Amino acid sequence: MGLEAIYTELIAEQSRNPENKHHLTAPTVVLKGRNPSCGDEISLELRVENDRIADAAFTGVGCAISQASTSMMIDLIKGKSVAEAKRLMALFFGMIKREITDDAVLEELDEAAALKNVANLPARVKCAVLSWHTLEDALQTDKEK
Repeated sequence: MGLEAIYTELIAEQSRNPENKHHLTAPTVVLKGRNPSCGDEISLELRVENDRIADAAFTGVGCAISQASTSMMIDLIKGKSVAEAKRLMALFFGMIKREITDDAVLEELDEAAALKNVANLPARVKCAVLSWHTLEDALQTDKEK
């Protein structure tokens, strides 16, 4: 099985069985994200404690890419400091914009690096970044509290 097929399977598996798709008990911030061009909608729930993302989850509907990207993002940021989550967010955005292409650097994104080739599908980029932009806004909202 080639690398492209492995990435495709990983995205399909994440979208079919997103372990992070549920409601949190006592989230500190809940923010909805929507992609009006295709109808993807998520509600991102975070529990931020002492400047650390103690827990995260989501609910919503959307295509395989948006659902997989959200679940992968949550796997990546859970337990991380807010500053580290923001750094990983910048790395993800750099990958999607093709500003960061070094696979050794992108390994830090773990499974989310499987979305690298979405950059070649302009209509799907919004699907992949929906949760990441929602996270960006959620962390700003939490900071303003």
